[in-house]
Amino acid sequence: MTSQTTPVASGTRCPPWSWPGDAIRLFTRGATLRPCVPVALVVGCVLSAINEGARIAIGHAEWTTWVQVGLNFVVPFLPAAPPWRWPA
Repeated sequence: MTSQTTPVASGTRCPPWSWPGDAIRLFTRGATLRPCVPVALVVGCVLSAINEGARIAIGHAEWTTWVQVGLNFVVPFLPAAPPWRWPA
């Protein structure tokens, strides 16, 4: 592996990876969590307000609504994870 780094949208640098094990190692060390969590929180809140906001506001939220709200936070997290996007 070389000493190159890959730019991340937040301006920080992310070490390159070439094997799935490298990507998992970066994820478990927090290299992907720091830039991805703020994106997932903002996008998840916006998606939840748009998609489930009315149901929650009028009090008709069931357990499936809360599952959908949870997925609204997971969905933007996955493509925002830099090691998944930039293999070396």
